[in-house]
Amino acid sequence: MGFNVAADAYDRFMGRYSEPLASEFARLAGVRRGHRALDVGCGPGALTARLVEILGPDHVAAVDPSPQFVRAARSRLSNVDVRSGEAEGLPFPDDCFDVTLAQLVVHFMKDPVKGLRQMGRVTRNGGVVAACVWDHSGGRGPLSVFWQAAHQMDPLAPAEGHLAGAREGRLTELFKVAGLRDCEQDQMTVRVEFESFTDWWEPFTLGVGPAGDYVGQLDTKGRRRLRAACADLLPVDLFSIEATAWAVVGSA
Repeated sequence: MGFNVAADAYDRFMGRYSEPLASEFARLAGVRRGHRALDVGCGPGALTARLVEILGPDHVAAVDPSPQFVRAARSRLSNVDVRSGEAEGLPFPDDCFDVTLAQLVVHFMKDPVKGLRQMGRVTRNGGVVAACVWDHSGGRGPLSVFWQAAHQMDPLAPAEGHLAGAREGRLTELFKVAGLRDCEQDQMTVRVEFESFTDWWEPFTLGVGPAGDYVGQLDTKGRRRLRAACADLLPVDLFSIEATAWAVVGSA
């Protein structure tokens, strides 16, 4: 899957959404001064940076399997403990965090239940475990227009609605199977402005995630057709995209 990319490419593709989402997610999870927090699947560090603003660098750790993202997060947040590792095998001891969060990560875990169990393991008893996933299944994610255009052009094109946690209630089910308690579902919505259609389209050509993989496998003619199909669904100039994520907050 297309996450073996430069951190800058990811930021241009998803960072515009994940930055504002991070503030909402930290608030929903009840992060407050004095907590020790872990950001699982930190990417280039959007949520990590917000946690540092609230808690300070000494109270924040982060982990990601991508070497590029780990380097970017370490460069951005030099005083934070950023480690290389996967959610399914977190490189931290038991019971060492008050809050463990995974922003836009569960649906890309190799084994979501195992990853959530690991998040519970490293969180103290009664501590908070929280995760969020875009509502791809409900057509309210940031990439909904893209996939709508792709399916108009090719009904067999892939999508992301089938991914773990991407439909209402599914993330809660995964939390419960993982043994997490007191699970409550909520949703968060962010709005991102684009200066033009080109500003919106260009990040899809950078090879990030399933959408970037799909664009990358098209020939030149196919890309032009897909771009035109997307352009038919969006304004030419200044417009905004609203994106909604499902979130679940539970207890270890």
